[in-house]
Amino acid sequence: MRSIDPHSGLLITPWDTLTPNQIETRLKRATAAALTWRATDLPTRCAHLLALADALLARVDALALLMAQEVGKPLAEGRAEVTKCAWVCRYYAEHAADFLAPTPIDTGADTQVRYDPLGVVLAVMPWNFPLWQVLRFAAPALAAGNVLLMKHAPNTQGCADAIAHLVRDAGLPSGVLQNLPIDVGRVADVIAHPAVAAVTLTGSERAGAAVGAVAGEHLKRAVLELGGSDAFIVLGDADLEAAVAQGVTSRCLNSGQSCIAAKRFLIQRDVLEAFTSRFVAAMQARIVGDPQDPATQVGPLARADLRDALHDQVQRSLAAGATLLCGGEVPPGPGFYYPPTVLGDVTEDMPVATEETFGPVAALIPCDDGEHAVQIANRSRYGLGASVWTADRALAHRMAEGLDVGCVFVNRMTVSDPRVPFGGVKMSGYGRELGVFGLREFVNVKTVWVE
Repeated sequence: MRSIDPHSGLLITPWDTLTPNQIETRLKRATAAALTWRATDLPTRCAHLLALADALLARVDALALLMAQEVGKPLAEGRAEVTKCAWVCRYYAEHAADFLAPTPIDTGADTQVRYDPLGVVLAVMPWNFPLWQVLRFAAPALAAGNVLLMKHAPNTQGCADAIAHLVRDAGLPSGVLQNLPIDVGRVADVIAHPAVAAVTLTGSERAGAAVGAVAGEHLKRAVLELGGSDAFIVLGDADLEAAVAQGVTSRCLNSGQSCIAAKRFLIQRDVLEAFTSRFVAAMQARIVGDPQDPATQVGPLARADLRDALHDQVQRSLAAGATLLCGGEVPPGPGFYYPPTVLGDVTEDMPVATEETFGPVAALIPCDDGEHAVQIANRSRYGLGASVWTADRALAHRMAEGLDVGCVFVNRMTVSDPRVPFGGVKMSGYGRELGVFGLREFVNVKTVWVE
């Protein structure tokens, strides 16, 4: 495994993968840790989460720099990610007691539903939010009494190593969260191992299908948070200034490499021209550059192959009849940069509409009204999130009910928030993270009936 600087294209650090014997050792350590961690009282587990939050905030600048070096994340966004990780740790430390409290059931007997830990959970994590993706799963899972094996992406092993050190520095017992640097070919064997009770994956549709198949074969719990092609719907009565500002922010967040970024912009024809001119100007104004420069708003893509795939989607869409409104050219020089790009005259069958675009490329699609926008949005095979912009609150609620997605945000961009569940439907996966529902994905919902 190799960490490569996306700004320069140069190697930062090579990382060794584990041998089969080393993998088995860590699985045994996790099994032993699961017995002691589930027996640890909840206040102590929550105290460790608070300590982890403090450790994250104490290293916010160093961790932001690490993410800039490994995945090209601008420093400001890196600091925000670290701060959000601390928030999710504190959130579950403060709410786990309520979420895990046994639920009494009126049966005429002494009956309750308990929420007990499953044991060892394998977490297959992506590179794009290398700290947040791990901590948003780890915080509730650890609070519930589970222990974790973290299989991180090959290009973010520095971030994986940092997480392991943070957990140790926060005083969590040995084996409660272990880094598992393994080749993708060994993931199936780890899922199948008797020590592993469940698996969670954030990643591509293809990876989710592979992990889901193995988990299903061995009858193990799985949560899959996969790709998205989120609709950003702007109706005629919307606040265009706010819609443009948040649309650009959403599309360019993490250099466009976000599953819940706005990707398909469905604009009512009445305001299509006005929205387009403002949106294109705002996209062109984004500052692209070295992610370690505080002024940078859009950094490089994380890998060369990702940049090449994105450019290919743009080129195929232009060949199919789309209009290039800005960007769309691979810049000269080192690094894996791609400029903020807007395509107009996009139809539903073009690559930028049917495929997930993982980079700063926006597809503008006209629509007639809210009902028509919902129809277009739902014809995607993805169903992660959607953003609706309208002054009509009643219409917004009707559209939210009709959209086949896991979350709908009205008059703001879609986000993940520790307080509410996050996840998708259709090819965007299944299961939920965050909120009370995310914590209860990896517990044994146990009925206890005392006559």
